Amino acid sequence: MLNNQRPELLAPAGDMEKLQAALAYGADAVYMGGPAFGLRAMAKNFSIKEMEEAVSYAHSQRARAYVTVNIFAHQEDFQGLPDYLKAVEQAGADALIISDPGVFSLAREIVPNMELHISTQANVTNARAALFWHKQGAKRIILARELSLEEIRSVKEQLPDTLELEAFVHGAMCISYSGRCLLSNYMSGRDSNRGACAQPCRWEYALVEKSRPGEYQPVFEDDRGTYIYNSKDLCLIEYLPELIQAGVSSFKIEGRMKTPYYVAVTVKAYREAIDDYFKNPDKYQSRKAEYLEQLKKTSHRLFTTGFLLGKPDGGQQTYESSSYIRNWDFAGKVLEYNKDTKMALVEQRNKISAGDKVEIFTPKGPGFVETIKEMYNEEGEPIQSAPHAQQKVFIKIEAEVLPGDMLRKESGK
Repeated sequence: MLNNQRPELLAPAGDMEKLQAALAYGADAVYMGGPAFGLRAMAKNFSIKEMEEAVSYAHSQRARAYVTVNIFAHQEDFQGLPDYLKAVEQAGADALIISDPGVFSLAREIVPNMELHISTQANVTNARAALFWHKQGAKRIILARELSLEEIRSVKEQLPDTLELEAFVHGAMCISYSGRCLLSNYMSGRDSNRGACAQPCRWEYALVEKSRPGEYQPVFEDDRGTYIYNSKDLCLIEYLPELIQAGVSSFKIEGRMKTPYYVAVTVKAYREAIDDYFKNPDKYQSRKAEYLEQLKKTSHRLFTTGFLLGKPDGGQQTYESSSYIRNWDFAGKVLEYNKDTKMALVEQRNKISAGDKVEIFTPKGPGFVETIKEMYNEEGEPIQSAPHAQQKVFIKIEAEVLPGDMLRKESGK
């Protein structure tokens, strides 16, 4: 029997601005890290007070908020963890995302009323593992990224309706099995399983022979070396109906360390794709190329379907470079708009100049293109460009825009 329940769209919230962007552009839920015990130690993350504000804001937008507590804990990591779990519960978080059985068992004791989700780091690849966690009290399983569509469908068929499945549909892929990696520890002394990954899989490698130190040979027959561990980015927007019918109830976007613009664009593309499918499947099919074009207007690597369609071959890696593709720049964010003067107060994010052709990107609808003809500083003086980071400027925009709308322009233009 095919499942056809509308899935939750779950977005990353690396800080308050990203959280607000995610919700404005269509996310049903967000996930965030606190000051400790998560796997994105390099992200800004939230203090407990900030978490309270973030969760309250999410709830005001009728959205849910989940908190990552997904390190693989060493003995010393349990110091302070009970108090932290209580604080997260008091902050109002809707669920905890956990990998470690010890952390899970402690959470069941300390915050027995909280919903617990099993992180993708726990490597759940089969129904028996999912049922094991459900018997311990888990409400949701975030599936390992290494599952094919057929495997997801098979797992779901053996689970009760009380256990939800969540799957990543977009974002960076890890070279190691569901992110459980020792490469960072070995190369830099930073433990990826405790939130400090240095991403050595994105570095360039060459071959060296033991008796010829200093003589580096590129792995490919050119002079650039090769990025042999460097994965393409996951993108499953063309396979959402299949995932829905397989029983996935939450679509997760990776990217807590990405920009608010990235979050906004990605969330909007998936929001429209999901809504189009449930409104009219033919409309969804006809717009696939459009969704992809929108996603390509963010900073991204080449896209891959990962393991979804079967065992990957060498085409899932990018060997030439670890650089992102950046064809569009996030130019600025609208803070205010005066309908009478048609002046928008914009916070600059990349250099904007008079004469630039910018696209106004909005939460709903296609947006529009405008050529900047007038630009003023905060003192009302005319200026030709805004080169300073997060400089606030007034820009004449004929059509009404709203706070949170974004300006973008093609790179180099």
